[in-house]
Amino acid sequence: MSKLAFCALGGALMLTAAGAGAFTKEDVENSFYPYKTWTPEAPGYTAGMVINQGNADQFKDILDPAMYDHVKRGWVELQTRAAESLELHPNYIKATFDAVANQPTLTGDGLVENFVAGRAFPFEPDPNDPQAGLKLAWNYQYGYNWGDNAAICPFYWKYRDAKSEKLERTVKFCFHFLNWMHRVNQDPVPQFADNPSKLFRSIYVIAYEPFDLNNTQLLIHRYKDDHKRDDAWLYLGFQRRVRRLATGQVTDSFLGADPTIEDFEGYNARISDYQWKYIETKNALLPFHRHNELALATDMPPEPDGYQYVDFGGYGQCFPKSTWELRKVYVLEGIPEDPNHPVSKRVLFVDAQTFTIPRSGMFDRKGDLWRSFTICQAQPDYHHASNKGSGVSIDDCFMMMNVQQEHCTTGQFKGLVDPALNPPSLFTVQNLRKSGR
Repeated sequence: MSKLAFCALGGALMLTAAGAGAFTKEDVENSFYPYKTWTPEAPGYTAGMVINQGNADQFKDILDPAMYDHVKRGWVELQTRAAESLELHPNYIKATFDAVANQPTLTGDGLVENFVAGRAFPFEPDPNDPQAGLKLAWNYQYGYNWGDNAAICPFYWKYRDAKSEKLERTVKFCFHFLNWMHRVNQDPVPQFADNPSKLFRSIYVIAYEPFDLNNTQLLIHRYKDDHKRDDAWLYLGFQRRVRRLATGQVTDSFLGADPTIEDFEGYNARISDYQWKYIETKNALLPFHRHNELALATDMPPEPDGYQYVDFGGYGQCFPKSTWELRKVYVLEGIPEDPNHPVSKRVLFVDAQTFTIPRSGMFDRKGDLWRSFTICQAQPDYHHASNKGSGVSIDDCFMMMNVQQEHCTTGQFKGLVDPALNPPSLFTVQNLRKSGR
């Protein structure tokens, strides 16, 4: 179906006085299985071709502006493949179907009410709806990224000077994620009964290497009430104490890397921290691959279970050797509510099927492109054996490029959808103190 046809479909949706759209079972079907009705096409494009410096201008419209710049400079070449449907877990889809009869709505102050689980607003965004961007942002926030809980362990971050190709530092982490509410697959469903603080989601991070960062830990609590500020704590191993993070610290460089805490997973903050605007629906190239079919890294030893990491190359060894698919994309712009925020806006290229954010760009306060962010997505059935059947679009590698300084941070990791790795006790301040002894 053409872009214009989808816009017409969105415009035909009924809007209530509160601005929340009513959706049907057909809308849910189209949201989770877009390639039954949407054929990604672009003039001259054929799946399997390489997008490079020589043909970048021809395919500028299917590249986000930052990636177009990277390709045009000759920093990277993109190996493409045919778009492959990546279907999320049936329970997440079912939860969305179940909401057709009793649908979530937006409150006057931008919160979601009457929501249990699934995709809150599974219809095509309407350009005439001033809340279309906000609804897309909520779909991401309540998305199935990593499912109900998961662990990324080990997780290697490499800091590089792209101009000299110098590897400055390697940090070894483990990241853990837990949804306290809106769960669909792993017990308890749909939420933990013992949750007096009414948490929505928690993230726990621990660093192991190098020595000066050993046992540095981060804990983030996000609340069901999106107007309540996140609580975050940092344990610094060399200080042996837990301290609260100030609000502004989530937008600072995290442990000297190019990403900030707010950048985690593509966007890691409250929805109410930004004003959201839907820009367009289009076909665009995004990094999706079958992990086990890639030429994987040979400069890192395999894990004991045989798992190998995604390889990197291109300018400064900053670019993941993923494949790129022409996919249906929602372009979403976020402008911070805080006028002192270091970012003037984020432009997110949201995959319409999975609601992950494989590509995004962050602009400085002057309005110039500052950082370019790639998060590779892997088909779960062609990844680690424990992820088969998980229905999770697996974050499989990342690249954050500071384009102004030509410096990058890359991520190579093993992500596992395994509840045994994420007990609730891990996500407590007491655990920070206990682990830090």
